[in-house]
This record gives sequence, C-alpha cells and structure tokens, in this order.
Amino acid sequence: MPNPKKHFRPAPQERQAEMNVLPIEKQTQIISALVEGNSIRATARMIGIEHKTVMRVLLRTGDRCAILLNERMRRLSCKVLQLDEIWTYCRKHERFVTGDDNPVEVGDQYVFVAMDSDTKLVPCFRVGKRNAANTWHFVQDLETRLATRVQLTTDGLGPYRNAVEDAFGSNVDYAQLQKIYGASVENETRYSPAVCIGCDLKVVSGDPDPKHVSTSFVERQNLTMRMGTRRFTRLTNGFSKKAENHAAMVAIHFMHHNFARIHKTLRVTPAMAAGLADHVWEPRRNRSSGKLKRG
Repeated sequence: MPNPKKHFRPAPQERQAEMNVLPIEKQTQIISALVEGNSIRATARMIGIEHKTVMRVLLRTGDRCAILLNERMRRLSCKVLQLDEIWTYCRKHERFVTGDDNPVEVGDQYVFVAMDSDTKLVPCFRVGKRNAANTWHFVQDLETRLATRVQLTTDGLGPYRNAVEDAFGSNVDYAQLQKIYGASVENETRYSPAVCIGCDLKVVSGDPDPKHVSTSFVERQNLTMRMGTRRFTRLTNGFSKKAENHAAMVAIHFMHHNFARIHKTLRVTPAMAAGLADHVWEPRRNRSSGKLKRG
C-alpha cells in the first residue's frame, strides 16, 4: 500500500522556498532588536539564526521603510523645524581612506535630519558626505514635503544658506545658530566634550521668532539615534561596513521613530501627533508580497 504522506510532499523547489521563508515572529524580533541598539551579530545570537539572515531582513525592511516614508511624508503642516547633522563612518575613518576606496561610500557619513519642534516628526533625512551637494539635495527634499511657510533653524554649516535660498526663496523664516566653544581646560581627556560658552544667532531671511531659534530637539534626537542604533555607537566595532546596510538601518530607525515609538512627552508617536496616523504601527508582513505593512 502506497504511503499517503508521499502524495503530500512538496516539490524540491517548494521545499526550498519553505526553508527560505523566515517566520514573521522572528522577523519582528530582528527589527525590534535592531531598533533597540543591538548589533547584527548580537541579534543573530539572541534569535538563533545566522547573521547573514539578519542582514537580509535589514535590507529588505529598510527598502520598504524608505518607500513608506517617502509616500507618507507629504503636505506636512510643520511650523518650526530644526536641522542638524549626525556623524558616523562607514568601514573606516576618513583619515584612513585611500585612493582604492570609493570616496562616496567609505569614510565619514553624516545623516542630515530635519525635525518638527512641536510633534517631533522627522519629515526627511539624507545620508552622505557633509558637503554642499548633499546639503542642497536635503533642503530641496524638505521643501517639497511642506504645505505651509515654516521657521527653520540650522547650525553654522555654510552651504545651508544657499540651499535654503534656492529651495524656499523668501517663503521662509530662517536663522542660523552657531555654538561657541571654549578653549581646552586643564585635565581634559581626549573624549571630554567641549564646553559651550555661548551661541551666535544670525537671522538669514524672513522674521524668525527668537523663542523658537534652537537646535536642542534635533540634537536630542541625535542622542536617541546613537543610543538606539548600534552603528552610531562610538568606540565599538559595530560600525557600518557597507553604505547600503547603513542607509537601510537609518530608514528603519526613522520609520520606527515616526510611527512606532511613543514619545514620552507627547504620549503618542510623532506621526500621530502630526495627524499622519491614528494608532501605533507595528512590524507586520504581507505574506503575498513580502512587504512591510502598517500594524
């Protein structure tokens, strides 16, 4: 008598497909671990999978998060925005980059970040070198996402002036806030933070309200990114080795920040505070398309 189980065995290609599909529970665990500051290999050890599997989930989810953020961050009614850049590096420090390395993907990598002071929403970001070209593209992208006139505050980075003028023209209230740091003090160690002894405020265009000229909120977000993203933790070996993986993790971080993480002061997510969502999003997978969906 034939074995009835034989007729229910999947074909070889079907079995291979089944083995390659990671359960949704483990995919959720991977993303949850990564956005809480765990490294790739630590996440792999905790969940009991290979680190290459973690990286595949990272890349796939990062691509989808970038698409969702691009689609959702439109016609925003932000009023006061703060802009800043957070430093990290990919593969090696800038001083060790040689002629054999790709100068765009290797060395210093900055994340340009815009944050709404009221809702803590991050409408856009850009990963790249801290130069005039990336500054210009970052501000151009920001302008296309806004529905109303805004007040902008940036640090003293020179290219911001031309970039803001090209993107907004006269339809912006813009000020630069340059921090002034004191000289080295006695007994200062190598990693001691410099002492800020003052700020230089310059009105560039429009009529910005001095009460809202600040970069404190976006700088606090930089700390959140360093605490919650292992790639940004200083003095470790968890830094990014590939620019593609780095960009994917940044997209996941800001997707989680905007839609999935409840802000302590607001008691809702930034997206809920901005009217872009009515509930907290959670990672979920559309089994037919393999794409991240809202919770």
